[in-house]
Amino acid sequence: MATRLAAGVSPALAQPPEALPPVLFLHGNGDHSALWLTTVWRFESNGWPPERLRTLDMPDPLARDDDAVPQPQRSSSADQTRAAAAAVEALLADTGAPRLAMVGNSRGGYPIRDYVVWQGGGPRVSHAVLCGTPNHGVYDWDSNPGREFNGRGPFLRRLNGGDTDVVPGTAFLTLRSDGNDLYAQPDGRFSGRPGVPTGVDAAGPELRGASNLVLPGVDHRETAYSPRAFREIFRFLAGREPERLDILPEARPTLNGRVTGTPGGVPTNRPVANATVEVFRLDPATAARQGEALHRRTTGEDGAWGPVSVAPDWPLEIVVAAPGHPVTHFYRSPFPRSSAVVHLRPARPLSEADRAAGGVVLFTRPRGYFGIPRDVVLLDGRVPPNIATGVPANATATLRLPAERLGQPVAGLFNGERLLGRAWPVAENRIAVLELTG
Repeated sequence: MATRLAAGVSPALAQPPEALPPVLFLHGNGDHSALWLTTVWRFESNGWPPERLRTLDMPDPLARDDDAVPQPQRSSSADQTRAAAAAVEALLADTGAPRLAMVGNSRGGYPIRDYVVWQGGGPRVSHAVLCGTPNHGVYDWDSNPGREFNGRGPFLRRLNGGDTDVVPGTAFLTLRSDGNDLYAQPDGRFSGRPGVPTGVDAAGPELRGASNLVLPGVDHRETAYSPRAFREIFRFLAGREPERLDILPEARPTLNGRVTGTPGGVPTNRPVANATVEVFRLDPATAARQGEALHRRTTGEDGAWGPVSVAPDWPLEIVVAAPGHPVTHFYRSPFPRSSAVVHLRPARPLSEADRAAGGVVLFTRPRGYFGIPRDVVLLDGRVPPNIATGVPANATATLRLPAERLGQPVAGLFNGERLLGRAWPVAENRIAVLELTG
């Protein structure tokens, strides 16, 4: 099928809010629903009713090494589809709508395809949007035959085995990069086999029978979470252009979410009880705390850590002390709008290299990757050494500081977003995370 660059679509009359379809957002492998935070804000800022926007957290978001073999704290493709189908029914029941739209990033597109095309979900789904989904696999190899991401494996062979990849009555859209997606590369270096052809290329996310759009320059996650992707998702669902790409602030945003964990180093979205969360307002010029904590709570069985009311121009420090994890000091830019999916997954355990330092600061971008020379990426005034040039493939930079730098401001710069934080003593099992919003 011919590919076209993202261009104009025939605009339809703007729909009244009650006629807009509910939208269910599905995250990717190992991720959580908070990655859709800015996308949801942009939909709300363009008049989409908040009650018709829902994000789904897969309990065990990481795929199994072999889709058919049970593995602790990991999910199969069938697990994902069951969870998506249940979420569809719940959202339709809550809204009373006859159909909804599904939007997925990366692995999140697989259960959409499976549910809509192969499990009879088409009559429930008006639109299906797949963003950076490796629809023909990350690789097509004889090795790892049971892997969900293997184009030669049983799961993708089934999904791709029909005469078309879509069903009548459901509108399909795929969004992909023109070559900057690390999971749509002809060389196997991102799958641990450099120099070995993968059997796929940049067009791997496309589907037969769908509208297939190319977003030049975007990386794997930006196919879903960037303003550029939002524009295409919005106009595909609404039949018109969005009025704005910026986010309209609220007077007093309310924040909430869940604390989740990484038992055994495996990321999950299962709630963590007995985690203490504190929220501090910061001086935007120094990242120093402004007074006592705005909020303090110990989580229960549901992992909920809020709610807390803030102002849309307050930078925040959110401290999470969860059993089995280092005390994590999250430094966040101001939150312009309310959200119930400000999920907090504490940082990884400290490594030997970390423990040799006075303090460790992680600079992370959940909704995209750092690309050099595409992006300006500076941590403490320097380009982080662990960020490779070329295809964006790393979302976290690490800075290890001597003890004399503890308590001093540390700046992270990514293009137009600047974050300030402070290093904390590794000797106290503490780590700082500068988490970008964009």
